[in-house]
Amino acid sequence: MEKDLKKENFPAFLPVLDEKDRAILKLLQQNAKSTVREIADKVHLSPTPVHERIKRMEDTGVIRQYAALVNHAKLKKGLIVICYVSLKEHNKKSGAKFIKTIQEIDEVIECYNISGEFDFMLKVMVENMDAYYDFHVNKLGQVENLGHLQSTFVMGIIKEIQPMVS
Repeated sequence: MEKDLKKENFPAFLPVLDEKDRAILKLLQQNAKSTVREIADKVHLSPTPVHERIKRMEDTGVIRQYAALVNHAKLKKGLIVICYVSLKEHNKKSGAKFIKTIQEIDEVIECYNISGEFDFMLKVMVENMDAYYDFHVNKLGQVENLGHLQSTFVMGIIKEIQPMVS
């Protein structure tokens, strides 16, 4: 899915979610494969209003997408690296070019524009240290305008969830 280079803007209005909407969202976050009928039974509504509520939340951008969370180690992507990146030049054109390039690199699974000493934080997943070296030298190292780079290797995952609706 190609993302716009601009930051996601807040809509002019924020959708109003009631308790039923929040309950539906929580169930979808726990299992996005739940059927409308299963959700309807759990939130004590009939399937039609549940379907309409889900559609409304999709249309207003409350629900952005559905995804499968995978065990990366079982897919031979067991090494997680957090890369902090600073750029040499800090202008709109060079920043947009960096973002576009990063979006095209498969090993980068998350990218955040951050404040502080570094400009971006990347979450990188690769098979092993040799694969990370190749990524570092032949992909990330070739990105234009790269200033300083710091790699931090994840030794274990303590908590990894999608935030639940409260």
